Amino acid sequence: MRVLHINNGNLYGGIETMLATLGRHGNLSESMTPEFALCFNGRISEELAASGAAVHQLGSARVRYPVSLYHARHRLRELLKQGRFDFAVCHSSWSHAIFAPVVREAGVAEVRWLHDPFDRRHWLNRWASRVAPDLMVANSQFTAKTWSGVYPNVGAKVVLPPVECTRPASGFDRRVLRQQLGTSEDAVVIIQLSRMEEWKGQTVLLRALSLLRDDPRWVCWVVGGAQRPSEQRYLSILEGLAEHFELANRVRFLGHRRDSPELLAAADIHCQPNVGPEPFGITFVEALFSGLPVVTSGFGGAVEIVNDECGILLPPNDPERLASALRSLIGDRRRREALGAAGPMRAATLCDPVTRIKELNQFLAAAVRPRSRSAIAGR
Repeated sequence: MRVLHINNGNLYGGIETMLATLGRHGNLSESMTPEFALCFNGRISEELAASGAAVHQLGSARVRYPVSLYHARHRLRELLKQGRFDFAVCHSSWSHAIFAPVVREAGVAEVRWLHDPFDRRHWLNRWASRVAPDLMVANSQFTAKTWSGVYPNVGAKVVLPPVECTRPASGFDRRVLRQQLGTSEDAVVIIQLSRMEEWKGQTVLLRALSLLRDDPRWVCWVVGGAQRPSEQRYLSILEGLAEHFELANRVRFLGHRRDSPELLAAADIHCQPNVGPEPFGITFVEALFSGLPVVTSGFGGAVEIVNDECGILLPPNDPERLASALRSLIGDRRRREALGAAGPMRAATLCDPVTRIKELNQFLAAAVRPRSRSAIAGR
C-alpha cells in the first residue's frame, strides 16, 4: 500500500512529531509505504527529508488567498494521478477541508486522522465536516468520542500514536547540559516541554511555583518557542508573570529546542498542568520513556497515559494542589525515582512504534478497497 500523509508543514507539535516517527520507521511495515505532502517548508519537511522519506511540496496554501488554494489543489491532483496511492491521510481540519474533495475526485480513499477534539464553534471544523472521509483514525478514546456523530456513517478506530524512545546523543553529559543552562547538579529540575498555548497550563505552573518560593531546591525549564503571533504574545505574558512572582532567576524560558531527549534526561519532573484537555499527549509519553514522573491534569487524553504508578493526575487550574504535589516530589527523591522507573514500560506498552505502525497497517489493509472514481464522485 502507498499511503500519502497530507499536512500543512509550517508548525511543529505533536502531529509533526508523529509524522517524523512514521517517516523514520517507514521500513517497519513492508506492505505500507508512507509518503508526505506538505504545503510549507519547515522543520518537519527537513526531518522527513533527512529520514529518506518521499516529501512532496504542494506550495503555500492560505485560506485568505483563494488562488493559493487553487494551485495547491492542482499540485495534489497531479500527484495523485501519478502516484497510484491507495490512501491519502489528512491530519487536520485544515488539510481535510482543503484537500478532501481532490482526494475524492481522484478515486483515492481518504483517511481522516483525528488529532484534536471536535469544537463545533470553530469555522474550520464546520468546513471540514461537509465532506465525510472513507475512514477515520483517532489518536485517543477521548478524541474519538468528541467526533462521534460528526460523520454519522464513518466509525473511528483508535490507534495510539507511535512514539520513539529517543535516547540522548552519544557523549551526553547531564552535568554539562545543566551547567550550560545555569542549573546546579543538585537542583530538582521541573520541565514543561510543549507548545506556547495558554491551554497547556504554563500560567498555572508559574502560579504554583510562586507558592514554592520558600523552597530553594527547585529550578524550572519551560521549553517551547513561539511559532505564531498569538504564541509570542502569550510568551511575553509568561515572562511578565515570572517577573511579577519574583521567579525570573529560577524559571528558564529555553525557547525552541531540538534536543528534547537531552533536556528530559537532565530533568527530574515533567509537569504540564493543562487547563484544556489534551487530545493525547505525546510529550507525556516522551517524558515517561525518559524515566520522569509526569504531573498533569486528570482529564482528556492524559488519563489514557498517566496513572498513579508513573505520575500524578490533578484537577485542572488548581495552583494550590499543583504546588502541594510538586513540593512532595521535590522533597522525596525515592518517590520520584519509583514513579520514573515505571515510565518506560508504560510508554512502550502504549506507543511502541513497531506495535502501532503494525496496527495501522492492519487497519488499512483490512479496509474495503477504494470505490471507483465514478462511484465516489456520485456519493
